[in-house]
Amino acid sequence: MHSKALTQMIQRALRLACLLLTAAAPAFLSAAAPQAPDVPGVVIDYSPASSGLYIGSPGLAVWTNGNYLASHDFFGPKSREHELATSLVFRSTDKGKSWGRTAEIRGAFWSSLFVHNGAAYLMGTDRHHGQIVIRRSADGGTTWTEPVDAGNGLLAKGQFHTAPMPVIAHDGRLWRAFEEASTSTKWGERYRAGMLSIAEGADPLVATNWTFSNFLASERTWNDDDMGGWLEGNAVLDPKGNVVNILRVETKDLPEKAAIVQVSADGNRVSFDPEKGFVDFPGGAKKFTVRHDPRSGRYWSLPTIVADKTGKLPDKPARIRNTLAISSSKDLKNWTVHKVILSHPDITKHGFQYVEWLVEGADIIFACRTAHDDGQGGAHNNHDANYLTFHRIENFRALE
Repeated sequence: MHSKALTQMIQRALRLACLLLTAAAPAFLSAAAPQAPDVPGVVIDYSPASSGLYIGSPGLAVWTNGNYLASHDFFGPKSREHELATSLVFRSTDKGKSWGRTAEIRGAFWSSLFVHNGAAYLMGTDRHHGQIVIRRSADGGTTWTEPVDAGNGLLAKGQFHTAPMPVIAHDGRLWRAFEEASTSTKWGERYRAGMLSIAEGADPLVATNWTFSNFLASERTWNDDDMGGWLEGNAVLDPKGNVVNILRVETKDLPEKAAIVQVSADGNRVSFDPEKGFVDFPGGAKKFTVRHDPRSGRYWSLPTIVADKTGKLPDKPARIRNTLAISSSKDLKNWTVHKVILSHPDITKHGFQYVEWLVEGADIIFACRTAHDDGQGGAHNNHDANYLTFHRIENFRALE
């Protein structure tokens, strides 16, 4: 037998053995799962569809020593997302080439990772439509505080919604968007957009240190009667130096939209002009992150776009998740898609979504909720991801 054929046979046998071992492993031990040959990027974590635990809410941060931290939660029929959700935290000491789990946290959902004043923070809710909570780690993501009360990370009781959204610094304060969700039970319509802020020197674990704006409801008549709701807002500094909240918009058709909500300088009030506040935003019907890059002077995003606009959509834009792109804008209003980063021709069981990303030097690094083939039937569907993957876009500013 030729050496090439023998090598291929051995590789196939090893992959099969690894997949059989993975199938027998407990769901929360999935970080040791092998990488299927065609899964893009580096696999941070894996959870097969058969587990009933789907991977959501990618978080990403760079620790003070340069190590990368990543996180995700579990949703799905075998999770406890509606009672006490579970999130996992991972660390890479080699710039994303390999990852190891550092923590399993009960009571963390839809959470973003960020580093502030020498500590790592995990901020989100404790469950699906739960309380706002925040945790702190002083050792690079291994141990975390518990939000037991208003002095230790329990920021607000009630029903809130969010995703791993940016925390930005401006005018001596940190800013972070949330949605309040107690006025209805209908998806989309229930979400009222708001903004939280805190003085940069104050303790983020103390609830009274935070300022909450009002929470603003959307109306179904906006955007020419194509307004299913807004959610997953980004705190962003606009070209005039004002904090705004840029939200995902649920629409039935193209073009996809984003909504720009105005925030008062003191953080106490948000407002929206439906005549001027909507902008065309490729990928705006799915969660996206917007960040400003001072070196290029542009705003950048990694949205999940609808690539084929030539015919009738097979589904509404929010359910088409098979193409991830990189886009930018000078003014937050006019967006250019520069390049497709990840794509698969199948829209049913493949998705690249909920990307959280950061600028590192000349590159963008990002964590992606990925629904892909795995040798065991693939993801449950394009939404219910089976992988968390890590990626790097080198020299991204050249795409401008």
